[in-house]
Amino acid sequence: QIQLVESGGGLVQPGGSLRLSCASSGFTFSVYAMYWYRQAPGKERELIATITDSGRYTYYADSVKGRFTISRDDAKNTLYLQMNSLEPEDTAVYYCNTLIDLNNYWGQGTQVTVSS
Repeated sequence: QIQLVESGGGLVQPGGSLRLSCASSGFTFSVYAMYWYRQAPGKERELIATITDSGRYTYYADSVKGRFTISRDDAKNTLYLQMNSLEPEDTAVYYCNTLIDLNNYWGQGTQVTVSS
């Protein structure tokens, strides 16, 4: 079955960095676009980064542009999110996502907390 498993979250000080990973299985990872979303307490889930199936194109929300980088390793069926210059406003649960045959698939999420 299709599985997405995020890891790499944690507590980090403002200005710090984290790299999130999303290990994928149960589908042909290389042919699908992949997405990172986040959901802060009391807020709606928001799309923050997209990478196309080829990895050639990436897109970012304005709130993370220039600080976050989405990437993928198709040989490892893994999606990444490199997060730099983290701010308290980045505190949220981060989810990876893909859309297959009109069905949305989500991981369980990984908590990122930015605090001094």
